[in-house]
Amino acid sequence: MSSPDQTKLDRIVAEARRSAEQRNNGYRERALKMYPWICGRCAREFTRVNLRELTVHHRNHNHDDNPADGSNWELLCVYCHDNEHSRQLDHTGVSARDAEDAPAAATSNPFADLKARLEKTRA
Repeated sequence: MSSPDQTKLDRIVAEARRSAEQRNNGYRERALKMYPWICGRCAREFTRVNLRELTVHHRNHNHDDNPADGSNWELLCVYCHDNEHSRQLDHTGVSARDAEDAPAAATSNPFADLKARLEKTRA
C-alpha cells in the first residue's frame, strides 16, 4: 500500500473512532446525569472511583437510538451488561450487533420445477 493511501486510511479510522467516542460520551454523560449511579439489575452502587464500571445499556439493542428522555437506556454494571448481551445471544442465536448484518433468509427454491424436468427427461 502506498503512503498516501495509508495516510487517508489512518485519517478515516481516526475520524470513525472520534465519532464513536463522541456518540458514546454524549449519551453516557446524559444517562449518568439522568439516573442514579446504581446498576439496574444487581443494585450495586457506584461512586466516582468505580464509575467506569457502570455502562449504559440500550434496551432495544440499537446504539443509535438515543432519545432525549433516556427511555431506551438503563445503567448496568459491566457484569450485568455482559450477562444481558449473553442472554440476547442465547435467546436469538445472533448477537444484537450481528443482527443487523445477518443475511436475509433465502426466498427461492432451486428444486421448484425438478419434478417437471425429470418427467421431461423420461419422455
